Amino acid sequence: MDEQLFFKKLNNFCTSKDILYFLSSLEVMSDTMASGALQRISEIEVDDNGLKNPGLLENEVFRALCFQFEFESSKLSNTGLLNAMQALIKLCIDPESTLMASLLSESEERLGKGQLTAENLCALGESLLELEGPSCAMLEQIVNHMQEKDIERWSPREIVMVYKILQVTVREGKQCQNLLNRLNSVTLRTVSQLSPNFASVILNSLVDLHQTRAVSLVTALCKHSVKHVPYFTDHELVNVLEAFLYFGQKVQDFTEALERHVPESILTMHPQTVSKVMQYCCKKMILSKPIFDAVAEGFISNADRLTTEQIAAYITPFGTLNYLPPSASSLFRKLETVLHTRLRHFQPHTLLNLLHSCVLIQRYPINFLPKIFSPYFLQKLQAQPPGLNRVVMSQLTQLFLTVTLECPFYEGPKLLSKYQIKAFSTLHSSPDVHLFKRVKTGLLYLLKKRIYFASEVSTPYFYVVDIEIKLDEEGFVLPAAQLEEVHRRIALCVDGQNRFCAHSHNLLGEEAIKQRHLQLLGYEVVQIPFFETENLQNTRKMADYLHKKIFPCTYG
Repeated sequence: MDEQLFFKKLNNFCTSKDILYFLSSLEVMSDTMASGALQRISEIEVDDNGLKNPGLLENEVFRALCFQFEFESSKLSNTGLLNAMQALIKLCIDPESTLMASLLSESEERLGKGQLTAENLCALGESLLELEGPSCAMLEQIVNHMQEKDIERWSPREIVMVYKILQVTVREGKQCQNLLNRLNSVTLRTVSQLSPNFASVILNSLVDLHQTRAVSLVTALCKHSVKHVPYFTDHELVNVLEAFLYFGQKVQDFTEALERHVPESILTMHPQTVSKVMQYCCKKMILSKPIFDAVAEGFISNADRLTTEQIAAYITPFGTLNYLPPSASSLFRKLETVLHTRLRHFQPHTLLNLLHSCVLIQRYPINFLPKIFSPYFLQKLQAQPPGLNRVVMSQLTQLFLTVTLECPFYEGPKLLSKYQIKAFSTLHSSPDVHLFKRVKTGLLYLLKKRIYFASEVSTPYFYVVDIEIKLDEEGFVLPAAQLEEVHRRIALCVDGQNRFCAHSHNLLGEEAIKQRHLQLLGYEVVQIPFFETENLQNTRKMADYLHKKIFPCTYG
């Protein structure tokens, strides 16, 4: 039968029984046709759970096909040999069988003689990865032969396969940067042709291969990923998000695509994918209300099916980015229920991160704090990495300060002083240097002398005040060093962009709680946000702005 007609008929069959009956009616077929039949059978008979019908392997026609491939392997074309091997691996044929040994031996011989094309090498590499894993010695041979091929003519499928092979061979300690440089250069020209799967695989490989210098390729792939967001599988989307995080990419169109996709898919997305989306938003400080609102609804529906790590990944960003969704009451009621039933299953650091994020947005985990402040729990925290480092002790101290200031009715155990830190260590606590300098210059212009304000003042309450101004009972400014007759203290919070969510005027949770606590400790908090001062072009205008903000009663 003509090959074209054979494959047309073959692709119309929907069961392996029909295919095998069709094959039994043919007197002669080429090895390409026979391997194509095996591939079609593997497409029909194999799903995510493996082989649907193990009885297929005992079928006479199927066994006759396998017999010919085993005993006539030296007569097969490269395509017939490698396609058959791929199909048989997919059909879960025993890797130790004489059939697979024969096909592998023949492939190795042809590889050694340099008889395989780039496409053949990719097919063989794919089979070896499935069959023997990354430690297979033949993979290194394949890479060596690949370096001799004309890389400019490779198809996207061949490019992707080489990345996958390099990904595992480099993990095994092999160095192939010269080939990678050529590959990265060629891939850059084919980015627009890549499918969602290919784009995801290449980005994942670039992460594993630490290709931080392939900036143009990474940028092009990240931009190309935007249109594929609705079509990525969960696993592919996780790979892409990991690449965005690893390479520090931030593409507004990608975030907007996620904002359209996540709310539509939240109930069907794998929890690990949702966790990665939230990690992406949190690390990039992107407060996306459509995503956060959808995740809140997803948590309310699915919380009982989440792991403890996933629970923390869903909830922690709400505190970090200082956002309460419309469903906040239901969300935190559900969280409390889950914590009551599964508290002992949480790893110590995961639980601390989760509860600390809650207090940032004024959700107080009163019922669980006795556990957090218990010596046993603190010992467990200390025993597990990262131990009781500065960040962990800052979280503990802030939890303790929160219940002291905001929950006076709390009567449980207190945090022992040896676990309290003298000054909080937070990621965004330092003021923006440029804005800070402009504000201090403006204040000097306004108050005439530098003695009337102090900068970066440590308080007895663990917080550092950016700028402190002291007033007496009549409202006159006192020298900053004076300790007596201080009636009012003004805390200026010089909030640069680093203290806000990206492209937003929404304060981050750690800064919001600081300003809240400073007020409760008796300070008059005056916020100097970057977006109010950007257009103040000279010192006089800055001084005028500060006068109006700090001393509104005397302004004008």
